[in-house]
Amino acid sequence: MQVSMVHRPVRGALIVISLVVVLVTGLPVLPVSAAFMPTRMSVLGDSITRGFNACGWYVDCESRSWAGGSEAVVNSHYARLRARNRSLVVHNNAVSRAKVAALEGQARSAVAQRADYVTILIGANDACTSSERAMTSVADFESRFRDAMNTLHQGVPDALIFVSSIPDLRRLWQVGKEDAVARVAWTLFGVCRSMLFHPSSTAAADVTRRAHVRRRVIAFNRVLAGVCAEHPRCRSDGNAVFSYPFTLSEVSRWDFFHPNGSGQAALARLTFNAGFWSPTATRRARRA
Repeated sequence: MQVSMVHRPVRGALIVISLVVVLVTGLPVLPVSAAFMPTRMSVLGDSITRGFNACGWYVDCESRSWAGGSEAVVNSHYARLRARNRSLVVHNNAVSRAKVAALEGQARSAVAQRADYVTILIGANDACTSSERAMTSVADFESRFRDAMNTLHQGVPDALIFVSSIPDLRRLWQVGKEDAVARVAWTLFGVCRSMLFHPSSTAAADVTRRAHVRRRVIAFNRVLAGVCAEHPRCRSDGNAVFSYPFTLSEVSRWDFFHPNGSGQAALARLTFNAGFWSPTATRRARRA
């Protein structure tokens, strides 16, 4: 990211002020000028970021992506930022069904695109597998995610990186298990069997399995936040997405798994308000 001479004094002042805040309060503050707006945005992840099933039958709906979508109904990160900077361009490098193992390749694409703002939402497919045993291990998840973050750090060192937490998969089971159509869809299409297999069962084995999958998601989210914290220009969402009490009305009626337009809008709102240009962060930067 090229920073003009006009912005250098502002950025320098913000860095000094942020160091003072860290020394006095012990809380890290990433200096981001309220005047800074990215010009090249890259969104990484899986089918959620592709907007899969948000507008039609088993198709990607990039225009409804929480991160890079263009439709007003979603009000994505891209749409909010482009309203402030009309020259902003976005590249959706996410791939439906992608796991964390694919993230480094997507990161290399972001580097080639010279992105100065990157969003990441990855990990649902590492927990949503054909069985509990098939889930990605926490150690492998951490290694793969760190590799991708290092690729971004080395290739676009000045880029701002936002990392979303993974949604609570057990919440999906909770809001859909009493819906007959949802149960049929989950069974017919084999949706997230590690969590959603035998959705009506209260057998000890099924209860334990669901608890194990949820713990794995929690562990993944801990990795995402921890590795992000190793990079001074990265910010995670503080588990905002994982903690969000979404309802079945925000889930696609095609598969009862992916967010629909309303769900994508909720993701956009939650993550943007937890990010670099949240109202709180913007007020803090302006005061600085």
